[in-house]
Amino acid sequence: MLVLLAGIFVVHIATVIMLFVSTIANVWVVSDNGRASLGLWKNCTSSHCDADLTYAHEDALKAVQAFMILSIIFSVISLLVFVFQLFTMEKGNRFFLSGATMLVCWLCIMVGASIYTHHYAAGKNAFQVASHHGYSFILTWICFCFSFIIGVLYLVLRKK
Repeated sequence: MLVLLAGIFVVHIATVIMLFVSTIANVWVVSDNGRASLGLWKNCTSSHCDADLTYAHEDALKAVQAFMILSIIFSVISLLVFVFQLFTMEKGNRFFLSGATMLVCWLCIMVGASIYTHHYAAGKNAFQVASHHGYSFILTWICFCFSFIIGVLYLVLRKK
């Protein structure tokens, strides 16, 4: 049981770190020639990330930014609640609060990544050349899977 809790804790920390990286890094869409990339905040060309996004004023991008920030906040809160429950909760109880908070994080990731996928993932709004998904976009979907698994495990596990 201790090994399982430690494993979930490590995966949870990895998920928080990956959420930070995917939200902060400007590599959601990359041009096929590798010279330009787009993120949630800036347009990067030739390793200079000083250009603003051409669609920065759109509400869909602002929603993606908000949901990704909310997912980070809920993931950190869930981690802190888990640690708090681990030391204060009575034996036999389940980690309901940690699981519910992590599932709210999962929902925020799903909404943010889905909006970005629908509006911007094809790269047609930014590049005249072909493009593909960057590592931030892929990390976001990996965090989506991890946060769901962690949330369900928190709901199922009992403290022994």
